[in-house]
Amino acid sequence: MSNVPFTAEIEPQGFHTRTIIVLVAGLSMLGQFAIATYLPAFSIMAQALHATPAHIQQSLSAYLLPFALMVPWHGAISDAVGRRGMILAGNVLFTVGSLMCAAAPGISLLYAGRALQGMSAGAGVIIGRAMVRDVFHGTEAQKIMALVAMIFALAPAIAPVCGGWLLLWTGWRSIFLFLAFLSASLVVISWFLVPETLPPARRHPLHPVPVARAYGALFAKPRFVALALANAAVNLGIYLYVLSAPTFVVKHLGLREQSFGYLFIPIVVGLVAGAAVAHRTAGHGSAARNVLLGHLVMVVAGGINIGVNAMHASPMPWALVALPVFGLGMMMTQPFLMVLALDCFPERRGLASSCYVTVQQFGNFLSSALLVPMLLDSTLCMALGMAVLQCFGLLMFCIARRYGDSD
Repeated sequence: MSNVPFTAEIEPQGFHTRTIIVLVAGLSMLGQFAIATYLPAFSIMAQALHATPAHIQQSLSAYLLPFALMVPWHGAISDAVGRRGMILAGNVLFTVGSLMCAAAPGISLLYAGRALQGMSAGAGVIIGRAMVRDVFHGTEAQKIMALVAMIFALAPAIAPVCGGWLLLWTGWRSIFLFLAFLSASLVVISWFLVPETLPPARRHPLHPVPVARAYGALFAKPRFVALALANAAVNLGIYLYVLSAPTFVVKHLGLREQSFGYLFIPIVVGLVAGAAVAHRTAGHGSAARNVLLGHLVMVVAGGINIGVNAMHASPMPWALVALPVFGLGMMMTQPFLMVLALDCFPERRGLASSCYVTVQQFGNFLSSALLVPMLLDSTLCMALGMAVLQCFGLLMFCIARRYGDSD
């Protein structure tokens, strides 16, 4: 593949804007599939591996912590060696980790496979977003990010549904074989269709001193940190329900393991609708205005969610009414927050993308290990938790606006 840089106006031969949108979305979806596909199998896996439900729940943490720890390095390494090789390596390792999980005779090998999945899954998420910013700029970058988000948003609905039916038809191990097949397919597709978007002239050496300085400079920018926290907080509002799905669906909603679509499909409808709105509003009004409109929608959703659960309404369908509305508002903010954050450090977008996602993934890990267990037993507590996280995200965005571009 050629290392010649390209722009939205001048593309490599045989490579088109649609291709990068679909590929980047697919690479990003893999991490979501690793979280959500096996959720319906928790109780069956606990029996098969002679483990407790709590042990299986902690396999989420075994994935999320290595994901969060490796995320800062994916972007820095890709800034040094290029984007394409990192995507290929990440998907190969994810395939190996998935096969380890499929073959696990006990909980220890399952944890090891999940950790390898977590270490590698972030490569596609981080580097794909950096590739978009290598190629597109300004309003066009916001529109592309929104389109990627629209496709990416399908993952939380598709993944648990696929997992539930695979569990029913062929058993829980087939879920991890399915993940191995997906990542192996991405290796093949990336080998033939992904060009190098970062030419050698724009790369930075992977020397510990300049890399450490770059990290320090980035996290010393209050605007960037506030934007990253603003993004992480609203995502955690939805992740409370994603990470607690096995208990929420079976215990609180009273449904079967094959019924995860009742939770995820409404959420995804809201996410896709929000991404579509963001795509249409990009270039109309400021990024800050669009983010604030998204928060207004989330405030309405949070109020509905608290009210429904405080009145102890019937779980089906009332416990689900506010979730797609919250997802709509959340996705209205996402492309604009991402572009604003990456533009804080334009000379090292790979590293900036890594740090941005690192903040979100550490939040996911802490939520899985601490917040979800605290709130899991009460739908009202979950509703209050979602509202508090959204308000914190709005506060962080207001702080980011105070700093503007002057820091």
